[in-house]
Amino acid sequence: MEEPADRKDPGKYQKFKKVDGATYQRVNQFLRKHTYITAREWAIARLCADFKTTSGSEMTFIGEHLPELCPFMLDTYTPQAVNQARSAFKKKVKKAGATFFYGAMCGFFTADELDEILFEASEVARFLLEVEGTSLNIDDEIDIEDRITSVMRGVAEAASVILKTRSDRDDERGEG
Repeated sequence: MEEPADRKDPGKYQKFKKVDGATYQRVNQFLRKHTYITAREWAIARLCADFKTTSGSEMTFIGEHLPELCPFMLDTYTPQAVNQARSAFKKKVKKAGATFFYGAMCGFFTADELDEILFEASEVARFLLEVEGTSLNIDDEIDIEDRITSVMRGVAEAASVILKTRSDRDDERGEG
């Protein structure tokens, strides 16, 4: 989280420096290929997280200083536009999560396939964190991945048992 003094000078904000010189279109194209979010939603969600205050995020500050804070964003935004982009980001993350969990819970993926999906997703997430200049302690990163893997293995195993039980019950009734 940025210190209040940094809010007074957007030039001190150090995120997104690795994409300085990249166009919005290029960043957006990458994100669209690997995620459901747009460059606008990514940048604003990151800024809202970094400039969070006790009363919420600094929507006005973020919108007014967007081009200074994020090199691939060219225009300023109203506080309403910042809020809309943040909201769109949240909705897309929730929708992607629901889709992922549905695929896991319905037995569409094996536990090994879920591990592969999670590995690929974590690679993209790590890359985005690196691009925006954020880093996680390696031990924290491993702990997060291990926890998620453990939960997803449990989901896959539980789904497999439930689907097998349902199939056996349907077979007994002559429905399968």
